[in-house]
Amino acid sequence: MVAVIGILSTAALLAASAAMVRHHDQLLSKQQRAAEFTAAARQAVVTLMSISADSAKDDVQRIIDSSTGQFRDDFRGAADEFVKAAQTAKVSTKTTVQAACLESMTADTAVVAVAASSTLTNTNDAAEQPRSWRLSVKLARDGGKIKMSSMEFIP
Repeated sequence: MVAVIGILSTAALLAASAAMVRHHDQLLSKQQRAAEFTAAARQAVVTLMSISADSAKDDVQRIIDSSTGQFRDDFRGAADEFVKAAQTAKVSTKTTVQAACLESMTADTAVVAVAASSTLTNTNDAAEQPRSWRLSVKLARDGGKIKMSSMEFIP
C-alpha cells in the first residue's frame, strides 16, 4: 500500500513538473515573440519616418521592403510622388523611438503602440522642427521576416 502511494505520488509530481516546464517554455516563447515584434515595430517606425532628400529613393525602397500587404501595395503606388516631394522640398527627417508597448499578439501578427519623435528640416524652414508622434503599428510575418502591415497615428 505504501509503495503504491509512493509510486502514485511520484507520478503526480513528475506530471506536475512536466506541466510546469511546458508552461515555462510557452511563456519564454511568448516573451521572445513579443520582443521580436516590439523591436520590429521600433525599426519600422524609424524606417518609415526617417527620410532624406539625398537618399529618398533608397529610403522609400527600405519602407517598401519592410512592409507587407495592402500597406506595401499602397505605398509602392505612391512611391514616385513621395520621392519627388521629398527631393523638391529638400526634406530631412531623423526619428527616434522613445517607447514601444505590445498591445496584442498572435503567433504571426501583432499590434504595437509606439511613441516617437522626429526632427524635420526642409528648404521652407531652416530651423529644425521637433515633432512627437504616437502610432499604432500592425505587423505580420512575411517570408520569415516581421514586416509592417499598417500604421495609424494615435491622437
